Amino acid sequence: MPRSLYFTEPRAVEVREREKRDPDEGEVRVRVERSAVSPGTELLVYRGDVPTEMAADATIDALAGTFEFPLQYGYATVGRVEAVGPGVESAWLDRRVFGFNPHESHFCAPAEELLAVPDDCSGTAATFLPNVETAVNLVQDGAPRLGERAVVFGQGVVGLLTTALLGRFPLAEVVTLDYYPDRRELAHELGADAALDPEGDAGARVRDRLGTAGERDADGNGPDDTIAGADLTYELSGCPDALDSAIAATGYDGRVVVGSWYGTKPTELDLGGRFHRSRVSVESSQVSTIAPDLRGRWSKDRRMDVAWDRLREVDPERFVTHEFPVEEAGEAYELLDERPSEALGVVFEY
Repeated sequence: MPRSLYFTEPRAVEVREREKRDPDEGEVRVRVERSAVSPGTELLVYRGDVPTEMAADATIDALAGTFEFPLQYGYATVGRVEAVGPGVESAWLDRRVFGFNPHESHFCAPAEELLAVPDDCSGTAATFLPNVETAVNLVQDGAPRLGERAVVFGQGVVGLLTTALLGRFPLAEVVTLDYYPDRRELAHELGADAALDPEGDAGARVRDRLGTAGERDADGNGPDDTIAGADLTYELSGCPDALDSAIAATGYDGRVVVGSWYGTKPTELDLGGRFHRSRVSVESSQVSTIAPDLRGRWSKDRRMDVAWDRLREVDPERFVTHEFPVEEAGEAYELLDERPSEALGVVFEY
């Protein structure tokens, strides 16, 4: 029987059986093999930390509902086409595809909404496509420049992927911050020049590393604080407190790109000190849209092509620490919620 995962109330999930339906006109039915958990967003849903009246994702038909319990969620599914509806060519049968679909063993979707998985990409690696697309979008929004100093707060899956992409730019330095040693080690492997523990005054520690506060300014009158700190900072930890540290780590006229979604969690910022005169820009970045200044040349299809290329290059399958049968989804979310230091990439098998 087909099985679907439901978030039923805060910190509770349930796998429900349902009837298998035939695909409608223009649709195919996919037998799912794997789906990846996106810990940042899905833990917000699991904990009930999202606005219930908000659309889960207005740009994805499979997620057209709100965040009110009970709900299905997830958007990283890989499987094979097992049936085609009227008007769909039989060549789709047995094709391996990716779909932005919630966690479930079977689903029907319009054929044009599915993406063919390249032959040289494993099914597990392909489940990370949305995370890679997010990292591509973050880098495009941050627009790193030759010789800049970049900082990434948070080395979860999206943070590590962003670090990997930044590591391929001709930057002066890439510094990452994360509490967990295993993630800091991965950041080094992916191109970070330094991977720091954010304990304490993280902003000051980053400025001390990147800054040149002891040098004289152009007139020789004293320390030039405008060149201390990061040129480009990403806040990808999902922790509201980290945003204050990210701003503090950023130098004069620097940019802070916020890729974290805090849901209903409040954020407190100290904007009365150096921020007041530092001209730091704080910008949100979210993958469902493309930056307005890129829309004349970039489409989601073009960005997705880049994401596939970068996915094969980075090989995010290395991030998988746990695989669970979907029937054990409750254990998977408990692990991510209660023992995050033990888990990074979590994949459901069907």
